[in-house]
Amino acid sequence: MRREFGFVLLLGAVGAALVVFAGRQTWALAIFTPPRPLPAQQISVTGQQLVPLAGALALAALACLAAVIATRSVARRVAGGLLAVLGAGAAVAAGAGVRASSVLATAQADAAAGALGGSTTGGTSPAGASHAIVIAGSQGRAIIVGAPWHATAIVGGVAIVLAGLAAVWRGPRWPVMSARFERPGQRPRRRAADSASMWESLSRDLDPTTETAVEDQVGGGPPP
Repeated sequence: MRREFGFVLLLGAVGAALVVFAGRQTWALAIFTPPRPLPAQQISVTGQQLVPLAGALALAALACLAAVIATRSVARRVAGGLLAVLGAGAAVAAGAGVRASSVLATAQADAAAGALGGSTTGGTSPAGASHAIVIAGSQGRAIIVGAPWHATAIVGGVAIVLAGLAAVWRGPRWPVMSARFERPGQRPRRRAADSASMWESLSRDLDPTTETAVEDQVGGGPPP
């Protein structure tokens, strides 16, 4: 059961990491052609910029995994169901078609905000990056270049869904957090003795608050 529990947690965590990592990669290029003699401008657009919902849901899924660890029984089933819903939402958001209009609009917004990281065919700054500035009247076109990352984000969302469904199905059988962190062979502490037993321990020069004294009191005295 512990191996199964650990595998499901790893599956969900890896799925969320794939969605977040894939979203940080370049999914499209926006190329703007201004009037001559100005050079063309090329701006990279990441998946996070195009579908920010996918990354947000993946991060929420990580928090939901913590709930799966901390809960038990019906509560764990509920947490697993929520995890599956978050994964499905991330997969659907990542799988949504990337439109050229959204790529161009995102690139223009980044350029207007003074974002760095775009490249221009007409030279770069000394730091190695160029300031992307979309000139009025430029004609734009979008090129989708991040199909592998697009697919990776979808796979990550599906992995989260599978982890959530496994938690719904098998979750109540998995160990709870308290049992997981309990040392093997550790015995529960016995209840403190009553006042009469405490006085008896003191008369025998024993500390009544220690476990040894309590065991002696319960067992009828120290071993011969």
